[in-house]
Amino acid sequence: MKLANLAGRAVLVTGDGAADVARDSDGRFGPDPQAVLERWTEFREWARSATLAPRSFDEALLGPPVPRPRQIFAIALNYRAHAAESGFDIPAKASVFTKFASSLTGPSGDIALVDGNVDWEAELVVVIGREARAVREQDAWDHVAGLTNGQDVSERTRQLAGPAPQFSLAKSHPGFSPIGPWIVTPDELENPDDLEIACAINGEEVQKSRTSDLIFSVPVLIEQLSEVLPLYPGDLIFTGTPSGVGLASHPQRYLAAGDVLTTRIEGLGRMTHRLVASRG
Repeated sequence: MKLANLAGRAVLVTGDGAADVARDSDGRFGPDPQAVLERWTEFREWARSATLAPRSFDEALLGPPVPRPRQIFAIALNYRAHAAESGFDIPAKASVFTKFASSLTGPSGDIALVDGNVDWEAELVVVIGREARAVREQDAWDHVAGLTNGQDVSERTRQLAGPAPQFSLAKSHPGFSPIGPWIVTPDELENPDDLEIACAINGEEVQKSRTSDLIFSVPVLIEQLSEVLPLYPGDLIFTGTPSGVGLASHPQRYLAAGDVLTTRIEGLGRMTHRLVASRG
């Protein structure tokens, strides 16, 4: 099942188009994509046997499939090769920071640059579907609504300025957290723990790995986070980026106005964004 946000309305994406959830459920579920996630178990049961009437749609109208998450977590240094290129040892526990919801945007369109050095970070994003408190690793996938593409766009100058790094602020400018194009349920994927992930700039591939190379897998991340605080339906976890970011390039390379950034993950579709000059 693929759940998307089409011009602010929840839709199920099929091979024939997009089926409007509110219309095809006769109002049982409203049009708000966020509200659907709050009733995820009930919604999945309905969707399994629902009679849908998909229609063709314009993918340019897709917004972030989770428009208003209560919490957005992000994981630093979660691929071995990325930790190595960043000059850090393999962490013993996940290193967690947050991104702010005002930075969310959809799977296409423009992202405005800001002053400094703006970098790319392709990421697998987990969408929570059921409240999770002290969840064991072996039960973690039961709390996942689905997976989607993400980019943890990062302004490195602010991020690395001392005395303490500013991860959350440097990674939360408007448009710096694109997700989409849709949420894909784990049952749609042959192995949700092993997906190819890649990123390209102007068609040049700069990142390519597999999510099986995560240091802390999706279930481990859910276990570690939920032992500290509850995870709610619609919460997002940006699981970390593979090697190949601009900061670690030789010479360093950053995004510039006119660049086209493409993010894709096996089975989850792709996102395409154009970088534009700062809007002041």
